[in-house]
Amino acid sequence: MTYLLLSLPFVGASLVVFIVGAVQARRRGDLGRYFSAWAVATLVLLVLTAVFDNIMIAAGFFDYREDGISGIRLGLMPIEDFLYPLAGALLLSGVWQLLGATPEKRRSR
Repeated sequence: MTYLLLSLPFVGASLVVFIVGAVQARRRGDLGRYFSAWAVATLVLLVLTAVFDNIMIAAGFFDYREDGISGIRLGLMPIEDFLYPLAGALLLSGVWQLLGATPEKRRSR
């Protein structure tokens, strides 16, 4: 099994939660803020992943089987490594929105 195939169910489930959160954000009138907050968080996670995965691989903490990756690397890390922070950002953004304050609670603050 490849890392891509292993990651796809997690990305898919996270995407569903993210879309449900987007629907709720649209109902609340916060869709623009929802997407921009997700984009910033995702960008930060992707940059941190690129930096620290390359450092950890260079230090010899871990590596990937060549037959388990696509072969496309960014520095030393396989491109599939970006799926984990992407799934995390999608899932956490959706959950955050779904557990967030209602419009009435926000107005009373």
